[in-house]
Amino acid sequence: MRYGDLQFIDIIIFAVITIFLIIRLKNILGSRGNLKKDNTVDLKIKEQNIEQKPDNQHIPELSENISKLEKAYEVLENFDHKGFIDGAKAAFETIITSFNKGDKQTLKNLLTKEVYQAFEKEINNKNIDPNNQFFSLNIEKVENVTIKDNIIRISIKFISEQFKNNDESTVIKKEDNWTFEKQINSKHPNWLLSST
Repeated sequence: MRYGDLQFIDIIIFAVITIFLIIRLKNILGSRGNLKKDNTVDLKIKEQNIEQKPDNQHIPELSENISKLEKAYEVLENFDHKGFIDGAKAAFETIITSFNKGDKQTLKNLLTKEVYQAFEKEINNKNIDPNNQFFSLNIEKVENVTIKDNIIRISIKFISEQFKNNDESTVIKKEDNWTFEKQINSKHPNWLLSST
């Protein structure tokens, strides 16, 4: 075998490696035609009417007391009723506790501007009860779900038992109807209390 033969074999090996790398890169990165097609799909998704149910959104079977949440599944991407219910209960307890402690900073992040102003006024007038505690909290019913001006509002009936100073003999049952809202196209997961 001569020296020239070795150079020829080297050229063939480099050519095979180059072809292999080009094929691998094409598989990983895709071609320009595929990119154009993907961008077209993205534009169609962005232009989708928000009043329509997302194509991949599955509406599970809901119990009668929360059946109105079907409407939320129809307009909100990735809506999960269990997560919403748990979040609403946590928000209710946090808002009541923060109000009774006079914690305006926490309330500001959980309430609409109008509701915050009403709560702030009550705190400033000392209409709070720092010794108040929760004994139990349940959501009895989703009363209503409305959509207007790209805002979804969900009204909930809460039943709570509260007591004072760690004394369970002071337990009283309370019924509250609260409404939470958010922008339909908002990517932010938080809902704000908009009515009590």
